[in-house]
Amino acid sequence: MAFQTYSIVRPEHLNHHGFLFGGQLLLWVDEFAWLAAAKENPGCKLVTRAMDKIEFSERAGVGAILRFDVDQTRRGRTSMQYTVHVWSDEPGATADVKIFSTTVTFVNVDAQGNKIDLCCTDE
Repeated sequence: MAFQTYSIVRPEHLNHHGFLFGGQLLLWVDEFAWLAAAKENPGCKLVTRAMDKIEFSERAGVGAILRFDVDQTRRGRTSMQYTVHVWSDEPGATADVKIFSTTVTFVNVDAQGNKIDLCCTDE
């Protein structure tokens, strides 16, 4: 199941150069990927294990509407991966521009933080 959501870049999200702060984008990517994983895996206690290649390809300014496309791309015994593509629709633009992509890995853990098998969702 694909998950899609949006956010808008506000002045409080900008870095000292006047563009979207990379840390804010990473926060959204992690949060939205986790939301997709949590909705698709009820009952699991999922935590972020890793994010692959962090490379910002384009900048985004204030007022840009960001679209986050989140898709599960791998599922293992204790973990799963979600690919996240981020698109920016700048004010006055006629087309979206891809500004970022990564893969986020989540692992299911017990109360002590140890990896455990993923919850069964095939009901």
